[in-house]
Amino acid sequence: MSNNEELIYEFETGNEVLKERYALSVERLGSMAQEHLSDEKFDKYFHFVREFLLMVDENYRFAHDGSFDKATMEELKERNNRLYEDILPENYDKSYGNPTFAVSVFGDEFGKLLSALYFELRSLITAAYEGEIFELAVALELFLEVYGVFASADQDGKTPAYEDVRKILYWYGSDYAEEFRQHSFAKMVNSDVSFVRDIVLNADLTDLRYLYRFGEYITDNEIKTAEHLNSLSEEEIDKLATTFTEGYRIGFAMTGKDISIKKTAGMYFNFGFERMVRKAVANLEAIGLKTTMFIDPMSIFSMSGSASRGGSYGAFPNKQFNYDHKEDVALFLDNNFVTRKLEASRSAGEMYKDKARLYGGPAVIEVFGEIPFEPETNEDAVHLTKAQQKMLSDFRVQNSLIVNEYVINKERSFTIIAFPVPDIGKDFKAIFDETVRINTLDYKLYQGIQQKIIDSLDQGQYVVIKGMGDNHTDMKVMLHELKDKSKETNFENCVADVNIPVGEVFTSPVLAGTEGVLHVTGVYLDGLFYKNLEIKFQDGCISDYSCSNFDTEEEGKRYISDNILFNHKTLPIGEFAIGTNTTAYVVARKYDIADKLPILIAEKTGPHFAVGDTCYSYEEDTMTYNPDGKAIIARDNEISAKRKTEPDKAYFSCHTDITIPYDELGEITVVREDGSTETIIRNGKFVLAGTEELNKPMEE
Repeated sequence: MSNNEELIYEFETGNEVLKERYALSVERLGSMAQEHLSDEKFDKYFHFVREFLLMVDENYRFAHDGSFDKATMEELKERNNRLYEDILPENYDKSYGNPTFAVSVFGDEFGKLLSALYFELRSLITAAYEGEIFELAVALELFLEVYGVFASADQDGKTPAYEDVRKILYWYGSDYAEEFRQHSFAKMVNSDVSFVRDIVLNADLTDLRYLYRFGEYITDNEIKTAEHLNSLSEEEIDKLATTFTEGYRIGFAMTGKDISIKKTAGMYFNFGFERMVRKAVANLEAIGLKTTMFIDPMSIFSMSGSASRGGSYGAFPNKQFNYDHKEDVALFLDNNFVTRKLEASRSAGEMYKDKARLYGGPAVIEVFGEIPFEPETNEDAVHLTKAQQKMLSDFRVQNSLIVNEYVINKERSFTIIAFPVPDIGKDFKAIFDETVRINTLDYKLYQGIQQKIIDSLDQGQYVVIKGMGDNHTDMKVMLHELKDKSKETNFENCVADVNIPVGEVFTSPVLAGTEGVLHVTGVYLDGLFYKNLEIKFQDGCISDYSCSNFDTEEEGKRYISDNILFNHKTLPIGEFAIGTNTTAYVVARKYDIADKLPILIAEKTGPHFAVGDTCYSYEEDTMTYNPDGKAIIARDNEISAKRKTEPDKAYFSCHTDITIPYDELGEITVVREDGSTETIIRNGKFVLAGTEELNKPMEE
């Protein structure tokens, strides 16, 4: 029995009990072949899902009985495609995973509920490959219980009451809340959970069949990424991995945190980067850190309200599928459910509190260049009510406070780096090389130039930011008062540590008096595109917002509320920053990939504003210093200052950066208390004395 299995089996009376429960469920699925409901539409659904679950079981056995090792690359590719083909875009209009199709077949109530059930069951693919017998057993029991209610009612010539079926899913999510949360928390902080790491460290990475061992959807993106990394020399791989892990180490050093008290680091990455990750694991182990790696499939009970995923993963077979189901928890969300989920979070923290204290934080490899995704509004999808939106927002805040009691923010750090994937186009290899160059720029050069920008900003009372051309940004950002300018500063001099690449200075503004309009003509945020995104601020908080993605203003507002405000009524400006990485900006224009850059790089290519928590959330009382020795005093704002008296009102559990590119930037001007001014950027170029070097990439 693996270490991973031991963790799971803590939740039951033992391995044999789980195996027996699972075997009985599979046997029951088999016997369903001879049974049929009188209502053909429900009969088709249950037999289709039954066939899917039997296919999952067949893959479970295939992955663990030695059959995988005998399969060819083509056989694995075909098997992988069969598992995911039902929800691929070309098949989605006739998939039970599509709420619109399900509603057209079953009506509004059962359509949404049965589509949500199918969405939940599809997460079992990765569970099968990982050998997660607990998840497999309880999910099959869920399906059979729902089927049993339909079969029982059918004997009386009836359809079961909707509420009876809904309650089965409700109690499944509630009854197993602790087990699921304990399991996911263990994966994050406990290095004994080893499924993903075992593949990364032990597989023959030149035999690309290993990619299919994860159970995730695998496309040419993952295969060609792995092929490209295999083509690099050991020296090149070492350069990539060392830049990444040094960023993690320096993140602790720059903030005065003791990395020696930590024993684990979380490794998050897209499949295909295993060769780099293997070297990164060795680098971290050399400084005393083991790694945690995990797959975290989406669940209707996750309470995220988001279509994004954490952990490590392959391709998204259909992003619209994930987007359509991101609010399925609305089928069950009430105050009792929220309370149960918070109790589960507390229980998980208590169970793994010793491991949690040793967890140093995540090291993340992001990717960019994937085919852009603009979600379509699906009126048949489940949507949170206004009351549920508040419940979910409150839950996110309360849950983050609980997690912070065990994984203490002021003691941990992180690092993030990004690389392109082959979907970016024919220039993939050239863009990859350019990205390596961007990620390894001379941070000492930037540190000196950025200090000149900070010296100018620290003379100001506020900063004015204006757009040009089609961009009508007009913002006034208030700065904290410096009592001793020889020892204090408002802005952090950000070099290549936690946020790779180098290139920004940032602060947490004073909210009172911060006002105006932030506008970008087009931007991708967390994988979603926003056209003509406009946000208005009053006293540093969002007062109105709009975009032109949809036919109606109402749809645009809902899109922004769901995915930027995360259903909070308003959010403050948590960060104002000036990006200085003109090299990245020029590369983006040269290869026409500005719309595909991740925010990690995009935020360095112009000024940006983050709405939500500050960059120092949960660490406001930890003093941070710039390389010149000055203390960064702007770690707070009027809302985060409530943390000591009203912690549930101090944080929002979100932080979204919105960047204005240089070619849409008219000016950034510092205004001093006496009314005098100094301009840092005018018409997209740096004009402050000592920053001329930053213009050279644009001039070349």
